[in-house]
Amino acid sequence: MEILIIGGTGNISSEVTPLLIGAGHEVTVVNTGRRAIPAGCRHIRADRFNHQDFESAMKGTGADIVIDFMAFTPDQCQSDYNIFRGRIGQFIFISSATVYQKPHVKIPITENTPRGNPFWPYAQDKIACEEYLESVHGDDFPVTIVRPSHTFGKTWIPSPINGCGFTVAQRIIDGREFIIHDKGESLWTLTAASDFAKGFVGLAGNKSAAGEAFHITSDESLTWNAIYAELGKALGIGRINPIHIPTEFIITIDPESRGKLMGDKRENGVFDNSKIKKFVPGFKCEKSFAVSIKEAVNWFMEDASRREVDAEEDKFIDEIITAFRK
Repeated sequence: MEILIIGGTGNISSEVTPLLIGAGHEVTVVNTGRRAIPAGCRHIRADRFNHQDFESAMKGTGADIVIDFMAFTPDQCQSDYNIFRGRIGQFIFISSATVYQKPHVKIPITENTPRGNPFWPYAQDKIACEEYLESVHGDDFPVTIVRPSHTFGKTWIPSPINGCGFTVAQRIIDGREFIIHDKGESLWTLTAASDFAKGFVGLAGNKSAAGEAFHITSDESLTWNAIYAELGKALGIGRINPIHIPTEFIITIDPESRGKLMGDKRENGVFDNSKIKKFVPGFKCEKSFAVSIKEAVNWFMEDASRREVDAEEDKFIDEIITAFRK
C-alpha cells in the first residue's frame, strides 16, 4: 500500500516508519527534513505548521493511508480533510490518552472512558480534533484515532515534568536530589515506542478499524517511586535521592506543569488494552520498563555529547526544591 506519514521522524513515528517500510509498503514522509529521513522512503519537504506551505506541498496528493503525527488543533485536522477527502482509504490521527476524563473516576481506562481534561489545553485541543474528525468521518474520509500514552524510545529518559533528556539522570549519578511529585505512589504506564509501533502497524489498512479509537500501551504499571528506582539501577546507582513535593506546590512555582501533572501524570494511568488486542490479534507489549530504560541509558552512555545537561532545567529543579524547603 501507499502510505503517507506527516511527521515520520519523531519519538514514536521513528519506530513506526521502518516497520511499515519493512512490511513492504511504499512510504512517503512529509516534514521539514531537519531530522534524518529513514532509508527506503520518499520525502516531501513541507512545514506542517505553515498552512499555506503544507497545503501547497500536498495539493493533488493521495495515498491508501495517511497518518498524521503532527496535527494538534482542529484547524490542522480540517486542512487534512480538505486536502485528502476522497483521495485516501484511511486517515489515522495520532491523538493522546490525555483526552480521557480527569480526574479518573475508574481504572483501568478503556476507550469508552469519557473525554474531558479541564487542566491541560494540549488535551483539550486533542479532544476538539477528535470531535471534528468524528464529524467528518465517512466513506470518503475513513478515520481511525490512536491515543498513545507516555511512550518513549531509546533516545528518551521519561520524566513527569523535566523533559526527556539526561538532566535528571545526571543528578541521580551525582547523588543530588531530584523531584518526584506527591508521594510517588500513583501508578503510571510507560510504553516502549518499539512495542507501540507493532500494535499501530496492525491498524494500518485494517478496514474494521474505520470509525474506531484505540489506545496502545504496555500492560505494566509502576509507581513513580518504582520507575525512578529502575532508572537508578539502569544507571548503576544503588541509592537515589528523590524529594517528594506536592503537585499543588510545584504548580505554584511552575504553572506550566499544571497540565502535565494535574491533567496527566499525577493520575493513576492504567489502561485496558483489550480492544487493540482484539483488532490486532497476537499483539502485546514485550518490553518491560526495566528493559526499555536500560536501552535508553545505554544509548546515552554510548556518546558523551548525548549526556548534555540542560543548565536552566537543572537550576530550576534546585529552585523548586529550595522554595519547598523554605
